[in-house]
Amino acid sequence: MDDKYIIPNLRNACRVLKLIGQENRGYKITELAKPLGIPSTTALRITTTLQAEGLLRRENGLYFLGPVLIHLGSRTLADTELRDLAFPVLEKLSHTTAETAHLALPCDDRSLIAAVCDSPHPLRAASSPGTLTDLYASATGKVFLAFLHRDRIGDIINRFPPKPRTSKSLTTLAELEAAADETAMRGFGLDDEEFNHGVRCLAAPVVGPQGEVVAAMGITAATLRFSSDRIPEIAAKVMGAASELSRLIGHH
Repeated sequence: MDDKYIIPNLRNACRVLKLIGQENRGYKITELAKPLGIPSTTALRITTTLQAEGLLRRENGLYFLGPVLIHLGSRTLADTELRDLAFPVLEKLSHTTAETAHLALPCDDRSLIAAVCDSPHPLRAASSPGTLTDLYASATGKVFLAFLHRDRIGDIINRFPPKPRTSKSLTTLAELEAAADETAMRGFGLDDEEFNHGVRCLAAPVVGPQGEVVAAMGITAATLRFSSDRIPEIAAKVMGAASELSRLIGHH
């Protein structure tokens, strides 16, 4: 490689991303500057720029990898281990429930549909892979609000103000905080006709090797088939599938 074409600070920005990605924790500016051999002011300019582009996020003075990296990574999701491991589990979940099963990833304070296994029914309601949905009106979104963003719900709805899609949509901070707490307590998120009339969705968290929620797995079904009295049955199946995928990716 010809070094004359390399941009030093762009290389440093890449090294910052790699360094932060080494461990599941936040980094101070000084922790980034020292191992890279750059001034703290340079590290600050790099992290500020990366944060502005969504490649990093900042919480309590610490820097973490940002949500845009998940979105970029989803472009090659078909070749990743997560999707390869998830799809047989989705197929089994779709078969046992006879409904559409899907896997979602947290992305830019929304829910990114990463993989879908369609229901055998001719009438089905589901989003296509690559769809970004708001957190306030989806079952996978409620999982992320409960397990990833519980302390940031106010910030998220300021960024993406909730709009009522149906008469059952939750749109206030108090409603969404209560829904997040209920989701965390029972272990699954429920979209009870809040996104579309006549459609009910249920999702459970997928947990990574370090105990962090990395995805959500769920099903989408017409309320004619997925009636409210079936919620305990469907929840058990969805949580079982999410636990199976969690084990496959290294959670114990």
